Amino acid sequence: MRRLSIQKLEPRIENRVWGKEIFLVENKSYVGKRLEMNAGTAGGLQVHVEKEETFYLLSGQALVDYDDGYGNLVRHEMVPGEIFHIPTNATHRVTAVVDCVFFEWSLPIRNDRVRVETEYGQPVPTDKLELGTTWEEDLLGILRRKK
Repeated sequence: MRRLSIQKLEPRIENRVWGKEIFLVENKSYVGKRLEMNAGTAGGLQVHVEKEETFYLLSGQALVDYDDGYGNLVRHEMVPGEIFHIPTNATHRVTAVVDCVFFEWSLPIRNDRVRVETEYGQPVPTDKLELGTTWEEDLLGILRRKK
């Protein structure tokens, strides 16, 4: 029986308004990334329709806003060594207080972010946070993939 060989990978870098996503591995089972987030930047308040993710703060200090399960936004001051798991449909946002380096592992699902600022009485930022979605809500409030 022939065995598979290992594979040397090259990282793929995507620049974002908040910093960089460095894709370390992408396959049909999972994605592993190094996220370099610039001080004072934030992602949008969002949920993922299908994607689950886990992130680990290697360096820096960040604020993690999330729904406590009862419709209330709470804030956690994240320090190096802490890990958060974000299940599907969990409201979250990360803000870098200082330059941060995260490692993130997730399901290999892209562009299923849904912005939820208005659900929490917050204005939707007008700057481009690159959080477009391939999902939309139908008349019954059901999220469906855009055609």
